[in-house]
Amino acid sequence: MQWIMVATPSFASLEQVDAVIAQLGGPPEGMEARYIGTTGEGGLRVVSLWESKAHADRFIAEKLGPAVARALGPEPNGASELIGIDVARSYVRQPVA
Repeated sequence: MQWIMVATPSFASLEQVDAVIAQLGGPPEGMEARYIGTTGEGGLRVVSLWESKAHADRFIAEKLGPAVARALGPEPNGASELIGIDVARSYVRQPVA
């Protein structure tokens, strides 16, 4: 079952997100899409779609922490907030004819 992960990073700039992504060495296994945006309050949200929760969990445990530490140092401003969602329905935008 697909899994959506919504993260509120502990850091607050797109440049820091870019630095972390650069440390990953390419798209993580099982990640199908990633969207990064700013909130009205000046924070960031990272929304990613995964093949499964297991893929997302493995990425967080094995890849994300070390990538953040290499890019920004250990625990730049504390831990990120994560929300997980089981995908129950999926809709794909269709082109207008």
